Amino acid sequence: MSQAFDAVEQQARLEARVAQALEWAKQLGADACEVGASVDQGIGVSVRLGDVESVELSRDQGIAVTVYVGQRKGSVSTSDDSDESLRAAVEKAVAIAGYTGEDPASGLADASLMATDLPDLGVHHPWPLSTDDAIELALACEAAGRNVEGITNSDGASLSSGEGVRVYGNSHGFLGSQRGSRHSLSCMLIAGHGAEMQRDYDYTSVRDPAAMLAPETVGRNAADKTLARLGASSPATGRMPVLFAPELASGLVGNFLNAIAGGALYREASFLCDRLGESVFPEWFSLREKPREYGAMASTAFDNDGVATRDNVFIDRGRLASYMLSAYSARRLGMSTTGNAGGARNLRIEAPLMSREALLARMERGVLVTELMGQGVNGVTGDYSRGAAGFWVENGKIQHPVEEFTIAGNLRDMFANLEGVGSDTDTRGSVHTGSWLIGDMMVAGE
Repeated sequence: MSQAFDAVEQQARLEARVAQALEWAKQLGADACEVGASVDQGIGVSVRLGDVESVELSRDQGIAVTVYVGQRKGSVSTSDDSDESLRAAVEKAVAIAGYTGEDPASGLADASLMATDLPDLGVHHPWPLSTDDAIELALACEAAGRNVEGITNSDGASLSSGEGVRVYGNSHGFLGSQRGSRHSLSCMLIAGHGAEMQRDYDYTSVRDPAAMLAPETVGRNAADKTLARLGASSPATGRMPVLFAPELASGLVGNFLNAIAGGALYREASFLCDRLGESVFPEWFSLREKPREYGAMASTAFDNDGVATRDNVFIDRGRLASYMLSAYSARRLGMSTTGNAGGARNLRIEAPLMSREALLARMERGVLVTELMGQGVNGVTGDYSRGAAGFWVENGKIQHPVEEFTIAGNLRDMFANLEGVGSDTDTRGSVHTGSWLIGDMMVAGE
């Protein structure tokens, strides 16, 4: 990465820009104002079949200004932080507010809720990576996968490394900032020929490059996963248990979070409306948010409203314990913000964990799903239908790969019928979870 990016310097610059925009908003007659600014810089390289396909050096920045005149709101964003452009953005936001309708729920979060403790959460680990070094790592990753017997082609390997700064301030006097980094390496390979061709991938994604998997490991993992898919057929149709691999189970957590998000709730567009306090999952299952976990992928001390983040319990021993609310959605619902403007951060499951082998033995006969396709999730009704691929399980053992089938159910039933969570926890994202065994779903194959 270019050495021109000085995160400390950029942080000071953005803080000054945000403070200036807030002052101009006050001078122009806004009753309240909030400003978010960010700058990111990174390098990305991709290789295929031993050759470099692309090298990209990126730098992006943006400032978003929102003003409130009474209960009227105006918002403008710009990528130019010069005095002229920034003042023009503030002026336009004030002008827009003069034309919008009044919204009783609009406005800043309460001043008493602003974050005052802004600790270092260990999320900034810059990587002084040269372009040549990045290319070498990507090539090593792909070569390790291509050298595995049975791999016939490659869709390439990619490495990205970036760091950035986020600043948020409002007219309560709050000004918060955070530096962060993210580094990832991925590889996608192909096995077989013609109609028998299969592809799969693996990746590693971390805050700290010291925690990244070795390129050779990522390449070999991608090769193993690809080869395992050869000889796939369509499974039988019927009702049966479905085991979701960890990276897909995290998607089910995402479906749940979408259903308890304030925006869906006040629009009455969620199958979990008015379910607070009711049983949604089995009694042995709890789901917590830990937004200040040191070094985690989504850690932050303040949300997009400037509200101090806190540990939240969304599912407590099976019961829906809390919604996920910003200041605005909380007002719409007559409730209090949960510090979730911008979403949930660092979801952690508390449950008795089972090995993959134990989960397979418990399901006895069904499908292990390792890939999902399509967007067949209805957040209003909870209906769930996705194209899938994975492995057929018989007598508690993986028998052969399967593809071209659909799994269907309703998220209400799927959550209630969760029979086990695996110890094979995927820690690459904000949601940490192992495999999920859903006791009964419709599988439509041949």
